[in-house]
Amino acid sequence: MTNKKHNVQDEQLNDAVEAVEVEAVEGEFVESEQELYVARIAELEAALLAKDAEVNEVKDMALRIRAESDNVRRRSEQEMDKARKYALNKFAEELLPVIDNLERAIDMADKNNEATKAMMEGVELTLMTMTSTVGKFGLKVIDPQGEAFNPEFHQAMAMQESADFAPNSVMAVMQKGYELNGRVIRPAMVMVSKAAAGNVNTQA
Repeated sequence: MTNKKHNVQDEQLNDAVEAVEVEAVEGEFVESEQELYVARIAELEAALLAKDAEVNEVKDMALRIRAESDNVRRRSEQEMDKARKYALNKFAEELLPVIDNLERAIDMADKNNEATKAMMEGVELTLMTMTSTVGKFGLKVIDPQGEAFNPEFHQAMAMQESADFAPNSVMAVMQKGYELNGRVIRPAMVMVSKAAAGNVNTQA
């Protein structure tokens, strides 16, 4: 009876030891599996960061390419606009003496001479048509009679004392100037006024 009791106790003890061993093995397995999970997560996070870096690099490259493309397009548009605006520059410069001569002919004509009246009307019509046509392409006259002298648009040929004009004003236009789309191709040649000697303010 005693032996049988001891056998039962031994079996229970063995079962308990086996259960402890199984738990220990399972615990080691779970811990090992957790370590694998942690390592795998770290590996995936590293791969994700690498992919994010690649995506950001591709985005930066796309932005640079787009910016460069916009710059090229903008430069091309500017060059085309400049070429369009000033394509007539040389032609306009060559045309200005013709306009000058037509204006001189009109100014010098005898307005009371009936024999030349019809011819001068034709010259005036020709001048009007020519200036209107070139005006459509951006050619504008600079005729600053009575205006303040501006060295950007006017070329002073002489200075003269005047009581009728404010100092530094255009008293007379010797030759009209012209600009093409805002760019001066010939400044107006002018006479500029200065204060008359008796009108000079000597007060400090």
